[in-house]
Amino acid sequence: MRNFLDWMAGTPLRILIILIGAVFIQYFGSRAITRAMNRLASADLVLGPRNIVARQKERASTIGGVLTATLKSAIWIIAMAMALGEFGFDLGPLIASAGIVGVAVGLGAQTLVRDVLSGIFMLIEDQYGVGDSVSVLDVEGVVEKVGLRVTTVRDGQGTLWYLRNGEILKVGNQSQSG
Repeated sequence: MRNFLDWMAGTPLRILIILIGAVFIQYFGSRAITRAMNRLASADLVLGPRNIVARQKERASTIGGVLTATLKSAIWIIAMAMALGEFGFDLGPLIASAGIVGVAVGLGAQTLVRDVLSGIFMLIEDQYGVGDSVSVLDVEGVVEKVGLRVTTVRDGQGTLWYLRNGEILKVGNQSQSG
């Protein structure tokens, strides 16, 4: 019985503490991001007639979702690495391999990165939003959804177009004035 208690006070207890810590950090971090995005959504950032509250809320919601997903990924990757370290795994080769794989994935995912970066700048610059009447590439219609990677536009015939943000080089927005 004493050996079991000694064993439980060692590695399993430290792993449990790591997992509980990760859950708490995720909870409070997600809550902080949500609060910050709610403040951002209700702040009067753009003066004048372009201050559209619904659009600002949607942009804050999209950015908040990205930040929350990034936080969760980082927390759980670190927690799993710490747990593996508790089991005695040598993390040096794993980290080196992850770096090499990261470079390979980064080179292979250039279009994905370009789409996401373009989506972030479209949101920040407020080029268009949900409900705007736009002309994008060879599509004219109403924006139904603005995501970080893809924007969806429904044309006059009812067709829903999925446009990758990295390929959108020119946008005409009939809904924005002045």
